[in-house]
Amino acid sequence: MTVRPDAIHESGAHFAFTDRWGGVSAAPYEELNLGGAVGDDPGAVRANRELAAKALGLDPDAVVWMNQVHGKDVAVVAGPWPAGPATPVDAVVTARRGLALAVLTADCTPVLLADPVAGVAAAAHAGRPGMAKGVVPAAVEAMRSLGAEPGRIIARTGPAVCGRCYEVPQQMRADVAAVEPAAWSETSWGTPAVDVTAGVHAQLEALGVRRRHRSGICTLESRDHYSYRRDRTTGRLAGYVWLDEA
Repeated sequence: MTVRPDAIHESGAHFAFTDRWGGVSAAPYEELNLGGAVGDDPGAVRANRELAAKALGLDPDAVVWMNQVHGKDVAVVAGPWPAGPATPVDAVVTARRGLALAVLTADCTPVLLADPVAGVAAAAHAGRPGMAKGVVPAAVEAMRSLGAEPGRIIARTGPAVCGRCYEVPQQMRADVAAVEPAAWSETSWGTPAVDVTAGVHAQLEALGVRRRHRSGICTLESRDHYSYRRDRTTGRLAGYVWLDEA
């Protein structure tokens, strides 16, 4: 497995984003597909999740995965979901140090948040619908309910389709920009577009989250990353966040 350079350890908080290489999945999911609902062999997905966790020094059975639905619902968790389907949510928050939270993407913006002082972490799936609905502010509010403070929160957004590639109809751009003006964009070929990551960072700024980093990787442009808009049938990347136990 390749852990990208945007794997970061800061003040007891760990952030990591995967690329598509180093796993066992066959085409069209090759190689490190971590998504369990895209048609890949479930055994390959389990093996890939184990490979990724071990590369990060994590227990594969102590990672919280979401059933993502492009909404704004948040779950506060103290451990992985019990057996059976996970609750449909697009953000998870924990006050349990050492528990890793994971978010799956293939163009959407993965958002990782941590307040090392309060011992609170969150992972959010911010696609265009979720960003417009406010999944990231909802995640920050859940963190605050557990003692986090925006001024202490460290935020990382991972590889996602960029605003110069995410073409949308003009009315859709207008609707999204009416909610979050920073998401208004234009493609490199001059058509309407949405910049989801810019929208996320504007929301975080408005909430008082100042310690932020944005990945420079566009998933549609990078063949090292999965992109649903480019390939349709494809795998999923993962972003992980966790806090040191001590």
